[in-house]
Amino acid sequence: MEASGKMIFLVEDDEKLRKTLGSFLEASGYQLMTAADGREALDVYFANNHKIDLILLDGMLPKVDGFDVLKTIREYSDVPVIMITARESEEDQLEGLGVGADNYITKPFPLRVLRAHMEALLRRSSASQSAAIVRKALRIEPEERRIYLDGRQLAVTPREYDLLLYFVQNERVVLKREAILDAVWGFDYEGGTRTVDTIVKQLRKKMTDHYPYIQSVYGVGYRFEAVDYE
Repeated sequence: MEASGKMIFLVEDDEKLRKTLGSFLEASGYQLMTAADGREALDVYFANNHKIDLILLDGMLPKVDGFDVLKTIREYSDVPVIMITARESEEDQLEGLGVGADNYITKPFPLRVLRAHMEALLRRSSASQSAAIVRKALRIEPEERRIYLDGRQLAVTPREYDLLLYFVQNERVVLKREAILDAVWGFDYEGGTRTVDTIVKQLRKKMTDHYPYIQSVYGVGYRFEAVDYE
């Protein structure tokens, strides 16, 4: 499994273990994001979920429990998640799998075994990433970077495609303009948030009023939800 370019989000409150795992993952060729508690985990996730390929999630976290973090993530995403926890009872494992974990590893564990589990999950995830994304009348084909609305292909610019895909990946999440700008244009982009409004306006015009999927949230930004229309 080629690790280069894969972003791993490591959520672990034990500083020593977090550093050990982080060093191992980076030495294995992965990119890394980290969080030390459940609240930070959700903040980092929602700011960067479009970049994250796999999450390593401790089940016992301060502020927000790891199981509750996973429940929240699963409302919006099927990103691969491996739970890493000292809770080794059958009931705990069933709880983790029941709220959406793809795998469950109890501490302590050999690092090579963890990596093997990660590689297997990433292979499965990569195989499914080319599948079309369908939301009501909207269909996105990532492999070809094409968008269809009610069976008709939309003529979109690369930036319009990237923005609409980001909206779909964060369905029902209220997104601030600043966060959208950082996620789609990059942190080093020197333009202002009006750029976001301009591209949204272009997308809405192409999707027409019959498909009001991109909703404005006054004073904040936007929210995407594929809703039925009359």
